[in-house]
Amino acid sequence: MRSIETFRDLESEATEWRRYIHENPELYFQEHNTAKFVTEKLASFGINHIETGIAETGIVALIQGEGGDGPTIGLRADMDALPIAETSNKPWSSKKPGVMHACGHDGHTAMLLGAAKYLASTSKFKGSVALIFQPAEEPEFPTGGFKMVKEGIMDRFGISQVFGMHTAPGVEVGKFAICDGPIMGSQDDFDIIVKGRGGHAASPYRTIDPVVIAAQIILGLQTLVSRKTDARESLVISVTKLSAAQAYNVIPDQVQIGGTVRTLASGLRDFAEREILASAQGIARAFGADVEFKYLRSVPPTVNNTKETHLAIEAARSLVGSESVDNKMRPSIGAEDFAYMLEARPGAFIFLGNGPTAPVHHPEFDFNDEALPYGIGYWVNLAETVLAA
Repeated sequence: MRSIETFRDLESEATEWRRYIHENPELYFQEHNTAKFVTEKLASFGINHIETGIAETGIVALIQGEGGDGPTIGLRADMDALPIAETSNKPWSSKKPGVMHACGHDGHTAMLLGAAKYLASTSKFKGSVALIFQPAEEPEFPTGGFKMVKEGIMDRFGISQVFGMHTAPGVEVGKFAICDGPIMGSQDDFDIIVKGRGGHAASPYRTIDPVVIAAQIILGLQTLVSRKTDARESLVISVTKLSAAQAYNVIPDQVQIGGTVRTLASGLRDFAEREILASAQGIARAFGADVEFKYLRSVPPTVNNTKETHLAIEAARSLVGSESVDNKMRPSIGAEDFAYMLEARPGAFIFLGNGPTAPVHHPEFDFNDEALPYGIGYWVNLAETVLAA
């Protein structure tokens, strides 16, 4: 296994790649120029097996080891940006108004490119490494991870295990964090339309006021977590959208409510879908109104497998030492569509420190280039650990 010093020579070049991608962000399923840039770099490393156009703009490239026959493992990076106006004021800030890399996908892509260059030049492993450059991690269902799995990349490229990595603002650069089992939550979204009877705001007694009913529903949903869920389980129900009349003196016929559900336990998704409808419907009907309900299952929980988690820990520790690897991190309730790949194959997802930066999805966020050699080194050590020649 190699220490971090082995990979510092790649930092300058990887920084150039990362900043180019950051300056030229592309939204989900629109990553055409990013995919072209990645493909050209992979070819320049001498990688011959490169397949493009997977899930519209995704890429899978194979590096064959020189150690003989063996399995194929997948290493995944995401490429898409977010519809956020950047305010970091860095020299390499986004050139596209209203679009920026606010989640570190530019860094994820650059780190996997750096690992690709190193692995292609050494090939000191058995079997093969499949480099997965995924589009569209950010949108609602269907995401790029879902589409790549549905298009059969695991069988098509013979991938037996799959691994992912994400930047972690607030964690010191050079430190890793991971846990066995659920590491990130699911994401489901819901819409409730409260259907009442509108009228003049001065005569509410002549209406069935959907605004008041919507308020009762929003408050009622809070008890699903506090009174109907085991406190030892993780469930978040957040109402994030509310739309009613546009005038002060109008009680509308209907009010629209929208929100999100997050959990680490797949069974609670069934509970949330069933109970949100029952609660909203019961409250509305008690007032003489009714509801229309939609529930969209977007991303399942991200669940690390025990064997692959230990392999990831071993690879990270060999790079930075045991004291810099937190192997019992508290799971995040945020969602990650790498979950679909972990449903298809055993694997593990790990976090890499980004330092004291703005949080992800914030207009001031910027990936910390000092983290690049750590991500590159992790990927290389992981490949050589799993595919030991």
